[in-house]
Amino acid sequence: MATEYGQGYGRDSGPGFLGEGVEGRRNRLPAALRAPIEARSWKEFGYLMLSLPVGILMFTFAVTMVSLGAGLLITFLGIPVLAAALAGCRGFGALERARARGLLGLEVAAPEPLRVRKQGAMAWMGAMLKSGASWRHLLYAVLHFPWAVFAFAVAINFWAYGWAMLTYPLWFWLFPVYGGQGGLQLYGDEAHRIYLDNPFEITVTAMLGLLLTMATPWIVRALTLVDRLLVHGLLGPSRLATRVVELESDRGVVIDTAAADLRRIERDLHDGAQARLVALAMDLGLAKEKLTEDPEAAARMVGEAHGEVKTALQELRDLARGIHPAVLTDRGLDAALSAVASRCTVPVQVEVDLPSRPAPAIEGIAYFTVSELLQNVSKHSRATRAYVDVWRVDNRLMLQVVDNGIGGADASGGSGLAGLAERLDAVDGILVVDSPAAGPTRITAELPWRVASGG
Repeated sequence: MATEYGQGYGRDSGPGFLGEGVEGRRNRLPAALRAPIEARSWKEFGYLMLSLPVGILMFTFAVTMVSLGAGLLITFLGIPVLAAALAGCRGFGALERARARGLLGLEVAAPEPLRVRKQGAMAWMGAMLKSGASWRHLLYAVLHFPWAVFAFAVAINFWAYGWAMLTYPLWFWLFPVYGGQGGLQLYGDEAHRIYLDNPFEITVTAMLGLLLTMATPWIVRALTLVDRLLVHGLLGPSRLATRVVELESDRGVVIDTAAADLRRIERDLHDGAQARLVALAMDLGLAKEKLTEDPEAAARMVGEAHGEVKTALQELRDLARGIHPAVLTDRGLDAALSAVASRCTVPVQVEVDLPSRPAPAIEGIAYFTVSELLQNVSKHSRATRAYVDVWRVDNRLMLQVVDNGIGGADASGGSGLAGLAERLDAVDGILVVDSPAAGPTRITAELPWRVASGG
């Protein structure tokens, strides 16, 4: 599972990458000045504007259908009406997820599908009424409406007043003139009227409009945060369903990894020790035949066979060490990682600071992770020094491998680091790669801390 550390070279990621275009100049503006003209701000504002008509439609449909279905429960017709109401709410939920994805950039997975055990309309209606996701969609349709009204009112007022006041110097002359005065009438009766018609008042109005315009995107962003929470919490899969999917995926990764390990062990045995032992048996057979005719030749053949035995034993030891070394079982991570570091082609400093030993499974994964990373250092990093640090933080086991090589390590799909990340993810672990093009490379792995029995 080696990874080429040179990946990533040749990409222009310097300061002038964006050139002198409009986008580059826009990104150099402060965030407060850039926000009113960003596409994100306009998309979020458009989302809030659309929320009101969509919310009215959803609320009307949900309340009408549920009320009708509840009223008809005294007859059989109430059940299909309620099921149709929930199905309609799920349809609106799909629309809301698409709207949030397009305008808010929020990716929310579809909820768990209906589990219809039998064919027929009755089975479908029963599954719809038993589905927790369907009732969450109904709750969203009811709760979203009052929030949509509030968010629409706040957003449209701030946006309209901000831009109107900011651009007031451009259109104040449109107001008619009364008694020599013109401009926007703010307050007053026939005897006491206030007009914004002189340069000072117009300038102050424009400055207030600028402040409102700069503040509006952040207000809109805060309003859409509530929408994000509603969509994510009510229209997505439940935590239990998400966890089940994760566990199923992790189980698949574990099964695939175990199968790959078994194939590797079988290949190493077949191509290595087994082939040597077959050749050894043939050599010993020939030596036995020559023992009486040519003792000296037989002795040479026995000597060669002795060397083959030593080589086969060394290969078997290396293979066993790759599966689960005895030093790891007997003495723990400190001694096992020190042994791995001693076989690395560059000097490696190992520091293990653990209050106790973790569970054997976690210990084995930690050992395998460091072994693979040090193998990458030996093959691809061109480093002259490496460091391995292992410690515990709360209920997590932390591993870090650092080298001063050329960098450029890439954990994208298909690389050895990607496979290593999948192994860690199967046990709720994390792999973080920090490897700029010129180095150094710092790879941090995080595993759950599970105490060994009796430890």
